Amino acid sequence: MDDPKKLQRAALMRNHNFKWLLRGGVISMLGDQLTMVALPWLVLKLTGDTLALGLVIALMSIPRAVFILIGGAVVDRYSPKRVLMLSKYANALLLGLLTLLVLNNQPTMTVSLSASLSVTLDLNAHLTLMIIYVLAFGIGLAQAFGIPSGTSIMPQAIAAEHLQAANGFLMGLRQLSMLIGPLMAAGLLALSGNSGGVIADARGLAFAFGFDCLSFLVSAWTLSKVGKLTAPAQQEAPQSVLRSVGAGLMMVWNDVPMRMCFIYWGIVSLFIGGSMQVAIPVLASEQLHGASTLGLLMGANGAGMLLGMAGAAVAGARLRFASFGTVLLVVDGVAGLLVMPLGAVQAAWQAAALMLALGLLSGYMQVNVFTWIQRRVPPHMMGRAMSIFMFIFMGLAPLSAAVTGWVLTVISLSQLFFGGGIILVVFATLAYLLTPIRSITNNTPQPQ
Repeated sequence: MDDPKKLQRAALMRNHNFKWLLRGGVISMLGDQLTMVALPWLVLKLTGDTLALGLVIALMSIPRAVFILIGGAVVDRYSPKRVLMLSKYANALLLGLLTLLVLNNQPTMTVSLSASLSVTLDLNAHLTLMIIYVLAFGIGLAQAFGIPSGTSIMPQAIAAEHLQAANGFLMGLRQLSMLIGPLMAAGLLALSGNSGGVIADARGLAFAFGFDCLSFLVSAWTLSKVGKLTAPAQQEAPQSVLRSVGAGLMMVWNDVPMRMCFIYWGIVSLFIGGSMQVAIPVLASEQLHGASTLGLLMGANGAGMLLGMAGAAVAGARLRFASFGTVLLVVDGVAGLLVMPLGAVQAAWQAAALMLALGLLSGYMQVNVFTWIQRRVPPHMMGRAMSIFMFIFMGLAPLSAAVTGWVLTVISLSQLFFGGGIILVVFATLAYLLTPIRSITNNTPQPQ
């Protein structure tokens, strides 16, 4: 007798809509990873300023976080396919402009004051950075609508019995792209040179942004091949966007274990999450002295996340040594211990090993956290609960990133990593001793 799971997977792979969503998703994921590596490197090579890097990350992340709840409401009101298509075209336009900007960047020019005196001026660098700020803001704004539409289209595009397999398949591919994409970017960035703060050869950076631009256009074409979507079932009476968001916030607040976890995650994200987004590129640029090192570090982290997710999915129950809350806090404490020595490494392989271990812990906990939320939240509130969860990391981490750029002008990189690790260990310890988080169980009934 044939295995029912194999038959289900075979039926899924024959599904017309899933095949086109899968093709577009793979291409878009790889392009996104290239930009995630190339954009911080562009800012560092152009300015050498950690404050500028933090500001770029904040400008891309803050509009994504602020408008993501509105984006979800727009998706519910209109078609997720239409909103996703528009977001892809907007991203393609912005990345196309960024590609042209890099190719035409001439950061310095020489002005002759007399026959024997000339002065080299950095006239275009400031203007170029201002344009990057605007483009980063636009990319973040487009993502605020692309993320909720991308997560909403699958339930309307394929049959309900295939959803679990389809989501698991795409989740694994997303983590695989976090391994392959940065390694691709590492090879491209090696073409961009390493001379000071001036881009000696922009071909690698331009190709990275250009590939991401093309990936959005190709994925928009594949999206156009997706057939008619089924209308979602009406779960509650229509209400305004603000009332809908308020109902989601009240649901989270009234559920004490969820409220405690969300507050804890918000504190960790504010103090730790954003700082790592700035510190890792700076570590690769200033201490490990190689364009390819940034891709290596992010690739190692992606590989660790993939392994951690696989472990949680295959042997999750056997890997648990305590309740959900205790595991969460212990894993965070261990992660803090791994962050501490990052700033003191002298070789790329040492940093990659630490990033691999951090990714392993992150991937394992990501599966457990998402599963815990899905088991606890009623289905008709799931979208708002996940939006609030994403807002915590997308809204608070950018503030941390912006502040980190300034902090690095006051303290050393090694002090930043060591202090960040200590803060994470202290927060996890205090949460274990002073809050009921440690007693939160793995299987919790959905609140009524």
